[in-house]
Amino acid sequence: MNLKSQIHTNKLPKHLAIIMDGNGRWAKQKGFVRMIGHENGTKSVRQTVEACAELGVENLTLYAFSTENWNRPKLEVQTLMKLLVSSLKKEIKTLQENNIKLKAIGNLKELPKKVYNELDYVINETKNNNRMTLTLALSYGSREELLNCVRNISLKVKNNIISPKKIDESVINEHLYTQNLPDVDLLIRTSGEQRISNFLLWQIAYAELYFTNVLWPDFTKQHLYEAIIEYQNRERRFGKTSEQIS
Repeated sequence: MNLKSQIHTNKLPKHLAIIMDGNGRWAKQKGFVRMIGHENGTKSVRQTVEACAELGVENLTLYAFSTENWNRPKLEVQTLMKLLVSSLKKEIKTLQENNIKLKAIGNLKELPKKVYNELDYVINETKNNNRMTLTLALSYGSREELLNCVRNISLKVKNNIISPKKIDESVINEHLYTQNLPDVDLLIRTSGEQRISNFLLWQIAYAELYFTNVLWPDFTKQHLYEAIIEYQNRERRFGKTSEQIS
């Protein structure tokens, strides 16, 4: 029995998020410069997006570039930005053919103008697609997102737009970058690292965490299936007892 056939389509995560880690290490192991790893990582992105769409996953969020990544060597950042533009141009046809909507979260105004314009173009071109929503986290940091959320809500309280007594989880959700997305059900991180790295801290409160030693450029559909199968075999209690769930 192949892995895909073992997946229950009625128990898929509604929101799957991935920290795509290990591009640089993959390149180093093979004697290549780091950018070769990033370039090969785009193949894994394509496979993962296609696999999620085929299975029926409604929301996929990929951690593509963090606020901390701006501190990397200037040449690497510039090359990553060029790779992002070229990838968006190449993949728009695939997104359209597979009825996938593209979105982006993060401090997008920090992106180079050419990257921002290309991103905005693809987002607008795919806005009516409804098979799956693919969200790229770019220039994204969860602490910055939460700080902005607190500031915006505080300003509305100050101006009597929101009463402090009315602030609940739904109000906070409305002021996050991910306001139109459900909470994350499954978070995957590749490369063997077992940390969150400032990614979707609020949204993963009850997510199942899955860590794999596979470096991102080696991550295939089969690895994705393995993660989803393990997710489906876990008991998600949300604070309740096993007896209450059963």
